[in-house]
Amino acid sequence: MPHFSNASPIYAPSSVSSPYRTPFPLSVNPTPPGQSPSSASPFSEASFTPDGLTLPGLQVPQKLYRPHTASDQRRYVDEVQLDPPILFYRQGPPQIGMPLLDATTSRFIRLVGRDDPLFENRGPSISVRLVWEGYQPWSRQIPTRDFKTPPGPITRSKLAKNVAKTIERFISEHQERDMEAGADRRWQVGPGKIEMKDLLLVSMHHVSMGSWQANVCLNRPLPSFGLESPH
Repeated sequence: MPHFSNASPIYAPSSVSSPYRTPFPLSVNPTPPGQSPSSASPFSEASFTPDGLTLPGLQVPQKLYRPHTASDQRRYVDEVQLDPPILFYRQGPPQIGMPLLDATTSRFIRLVGRDDPLFENRGPSISVRLVWEGYQPWSRQIPTRDFKTPPGPITRSKLAKNVAKTIERFISEHQERDMEAGADRRWQVGPGKIEMKDLLLVSMHHVSMGSWQANVCLNRPLPSFGLESPH
């Protein structure tokens, strides 16, 4: 299973303030119960959970995004200093993940570090990537600057909102499409299947120079959707 070599900088808070840190003690989260290693998210080894907390549901199975050619892999991944994951936690009570519906409607009162500036030393936009089980790799660009004068870096809450809207667009574009042959149809998106109300944004992972892959999980058990697994 792929391992993010840049995951190690995410650790318990110190005297140094960073938007990539969290106020909770951290520990590596193994493959969630009920999710086999073969179907697990590539972020299993790079996803971190506060002590005493667990993911509310399974992570959406994804393959780790990689550039198409060896030269691009070298140029945009191997020779680049990738940032540590950006994490999303809520407080009061402590919970993992930002509900996508709350993010689209700017309900961020519980989001930890919601005003932290992000991407201060990056370009004006990033590609948000999804490699969702059963669908072709997909991406859309979002801005990393706000619309103030002069423009400043977006905050954690603004990133969550932009990513949530991006995932909403992914679901809208794919809800009428057939999944690939052999895919686990329990992960199909659309009305009555997996919808925005079922998802939380757990983390964003820097997978290439200008690309961040969204790590998303369910907010309830997968079997509750009532879809049969492929035979």
